[in-house]
Amino acid sequence: MQPTRWLMKGRSVWKGPHIVPLPIVRPAAGERIRPIRTQARAATILPSFVGLKFQVYNGKDYVDVEITEEMVGHKLGEFSPTRKPFIWSRAQV
Repeated sequence: MQPTRWLMKGRSVWKGPHIVPLPIVRPAAGERIRPIRTQARAATILPSFVGLKFQVYNGKDYVDVEITEEMVGHKLGEFSPTRKPFIWSRAQV
């Protein structure tokens, strides 16, 4: 029951986790694979994603995100910020 609780954070149990079908290909030993490009910011990070690299769209460009074990259960969009921090010196140009 505990693994499903991680995947169900912020969503009712009867709906199930928000899983988006992504083109995930596991690389062979020594083979390099390109990051997976996606615009699905609401996709839940599953345990099978650990170690993969994603490029998540933030509205302007794609942000590189490498999945770790601590990210399981969160959404992809949480790791791709959509707003720049306000810096006073940049605003006075």
